[in-house]
Amino acid sequence: MQCFETRILRFGEQGEKTGWTYIEVPVDCTDALCPRVKKSFRVKGFLDKHTIKGVALIPIGAGQYILPINATMRKALAKSEGATIKVQLVLDKEEYVQHALMLECLQEAPIAQDAFNKMPRSHQNYYSKWIESAKTMVTQEKRIVMMISALERGLDYGAMLREQTAINKLR
Repeated sequence: MQCFETRILRFGEQGEKTGWTYIEVPVDCTDALCPRVKKSFRVKGFLDKHTIKGVALIPIGAGQYILPINATMRKALAKSEGATIKVQLVLDKEEYVQHALMLECLQEAPIAQDAFNKMPRSHQNYYSKWIESAKTMVTQEKRIVMMISALERGLDYGAMLREQTAINKLR
């Protein structure tokens, strides 16, 4: 298990990562977890005492990786940007299974399904995990509709979320 302490950070203007909350994972840690790998890989472990699994470490260049901290994690940690957390990570070898209803609905929307299928598996999983994280079936269904609409209009995950944030501000 790789252990370290770090600060929670937040991207400013950074393309699809704009507004993301994340932590930087030290190079020696990622090298120990998954040597000679230059692409995203999944880990499990703890952020403070909060259990995580199936979370992707995302490469950002020069051997550096980040671990995005989503709203569920932030709420469980009760911490925000600038706070220090203790991190314990191991490689997660369990295969991630995408959300079944999402996949079923994509079959009914060929343009969206084609756009979805052209994405790297890790990007597909952003959608699946976002849908999965909804607390109610109604919210899951709304997110599926939003995802299909966005994919049909050529929007990626980040652009879809920014568009929805802008719409919500107008309400």
